[in-house]
Amino acid sequence: MNRALTVDDLVIAGIALAAGMLAAFLLRMLMRWLRGHADRTRWSGDDLIVDVLRTVVPWSAFLGGAASAGAALPLTRTVQHNVNQTLTVVLIFVVTLAAARGIAGVMRSVTQSRPGVAGSATIFVNITRILVLAIGFLVVLQTLGISIAPLLTALGVGGLAVALALQDTLANLFAGIHILASKTVQPGDYIRLSSGEEGYVEDINWRQTTVRALSNNLIVIPNGELAKSNMTNFMRPEQELTILVQVGVAYDSDLDQVERVTNEVIGEVMAEVEGALPDHEPIIRFHTFGDSRIGFTVILGVGEFSDQYRIKHEFIKRLHRRYRREGISIPAPTRTVAIQQGTVSIPQQRIPAEADEVTPFRLD
Repeated sequence: MNRALTVDDLVIAGIALAAGMLAAFLLRMLMRWLRGHADRTRWSGDDLIVDVLRTVVPWSAFLGGAASAGAALPLTRTVQHNVNQTLTVVLIFVVTLAAARGIAGVMRSVTQSRPGVAGSATIFVNITRILVLAIGFLVVLQTLGISIAPLLTALGVGGLAVALALQDTLANLFAGIHILASKTVQPGDYIRLSSGEEGYVEDINWRQTTVRALSNNLIVIPNGELAKSNMTNFMRPEQELTILVQVGVAYDSDLDQVERVTNEVIGEVMAEVEGALPDHEPIIRFHTFGDSRIGFTVILGVGEFSDQYRIKHEFIKRLHRRYRREGISIPAPTRTVAIQQGTVSIPQQRIPAEADEVTPFRLD
């Protein structure tokens, strides 16, 4: 416009700007009320929606009032275009930040809603936030009239160089994505690697997986190494598992009595020890005629991997005490050594590692 600025123009522009600010304030109060109402519901999705709207809606009202005020003033076409472009860029910036926060919140809610998850899987949250911010940045450049085609070409060439320089880092990144997408490992699982490391998975981020050992120490494993390693996951397909305890009794034992007594001890342990499975059916299988004993396997049910140590501890103590009371013997290994005119039965003993020689003996 070429006409001069008048008082009426200023009044109209001021009214439009004040109306936008008032609308933004009222909408802000409305969003705060909706947030309090959403906090009282069980569904977490309404919290994320209100959290996004409480940023976008008030800013949209204020920027709308500012745009109306600018339209009411007798500005030149160039100035009017610059004002509208600036307001549009600010709106895109606000919407991008709100969308990044909202989508990241959805990803975090999805990862934390998985059964047995102890910590958050941050890799998906961070990647999603970066992608949304990058898209918003490209939209801002396009709005400002800057062609993004040369930028994308330069990013492609530069990205190739960066990929070659950061092969290990990118390998860990995509290995972490593959691990989470395939659901072979999730935070909260107890794993054991072929290299010997084991513990509970605390978190899987863009570069590494953090594992907490039973000693409460943290083990940091690069995602690439985790993906290539042979691994046992003790939480999948289910958390409950069975453990084997090897036992042996003397040849003169009544095996029916041994089985009955052992079943009773198993029932006590399953019912009284924390972490055991009360509904577990006692299982005993005789399998070996050994040199000095009849060997059998006891199968116990435990609720979670680390519970096995407590259950084995209690089972061995109670079984040993009960066998002594019932007169059932657990013989020590013996070895028969032939010595010229006769034989002698010698208890098998462990020789200390530091012993350099064995003292010879003879029979009189």
